[in-house]
Amino acid sequence: MKLDVIKLDGKKAGSVDLGDEIFGLEPRADILHRVVRWQRARAQAGTHKVKTRSETSYSTKKIYRQKGTGGARHGDKNAPIFRHGGIYKGPTPRSHAHDLTKKFRKLGLCHALSSKAASGNLVVLDTAELADGKTSTLAKAMKELGWKRALVIDGAEVNANFARAAANIQDLDVLPSMGANVYDILKRDTLVITKAGVEALEARLK
Repeated sequence: MKLDVIKLDGKKAGSVDLGDEIFGLEPRADILHRVVRWQRARAQAGTHKVKTRSETSYSTKKIYRQKGTGGARHGDKNAPIFRHGGIYKGPTPRSHAHDLTKKFRKLGLCHALSSKAASGNLVVLDTAELADGKTSTLAKAMKELGWKRALVIDGAEVNANFARAAANIQDLDVLPSMGANVYDILKRDTLVITKAGVEALEARLK
């Protein structure tokens, strides 16, 4: 697959060949779903917690006598049956993460890249660099290029001025090539990869 390479000012800067084994697959929703689910499960804090009957702060004194009341026998106000008592089998802190093989995760990333290429929302940028770190400069370039909700994937490192300018733009994310992931790619409408990013991704996924 061959795509034109552009600069931030919109001018052409040659073309690049993209490997079909990474950018030319037929996107499969089931693979993308499994990888996104794995990512979001790992991101869950898992800090939900309720108090059991041993942790609620009521007196442990027997609340009324054993016999003669006509009601059920009770000894502790902390029992789950009472209001403000402990919760029975409630959530406790735990990890929501589950396993997914490296091979499948790599396949999911290839399908995410292929989905953007197939829908025409993949842009190859010559370099993601700015002479200054001004947000207004980058915002103007984005508007002229028609990028509304974009993810920029650079090479091994992101240019400091470009990252500083992008930090104040709500609908723009910038990641190094090692940070490329399925969820962030699918979340944004436009995927922008620099030439260095393409080389790094192909080296990582081949």
